[in-house]
Amino acid sequence: MTLRPLVLAALLPLAACGGGGTTTMQFYPLQGAIAEADPTLVIEATMQNVSGTSGPLTFRLPGRVRCEGTWTSLTPKTVSRSRGLSLTWKKTGGEVGAETKTVARVNDGELYAVCSDGRRVQGTFMIGSGTASGTGSATDTLGNVYKLLF
Repeated sequence: MTLRPLVLAALLPLAACGGGGTTTMQFYPLQGAIAEADPTLVIEATMQNVSGTSGPLTFRLPGRVRCEGTWTSLTPKTVSRSRGLSLTWKKTGGEVGAETKTVARVNDGELYAVCSDGRRVQGTFMIGSGTASGTGSATDTLGNVYKLLF
């Protein structure tokens, strides 16, 4: 008997879980050689793990230049602690605990990518808590400036 079907069956649920979804980010060239060559160009990037606070980022610049990097968002959390004595019918006894919640607000984020031609792309953006949408700007080491929307 071979173990191959058993191993595949065990790994299938893990593959289906994935890592938290993907979304696209659009880079709109505003200044530099890319904007001068084609001001209507839209560069589409893929952001992974958008339900988390950071993840991989991949995109291609003109000339089939592949860029890979990371995006991250600073999502603040509040921690509340409780302890004491409760004398109600439903909760007789002491109560000790801690609860962590995400604060609903606009959060700051950053992205950084290194491209196959050696250039580096760095940017900042704002993103809403619990959303996969935002806006920002980025620049690369060759003098291009981009507007970011996602």
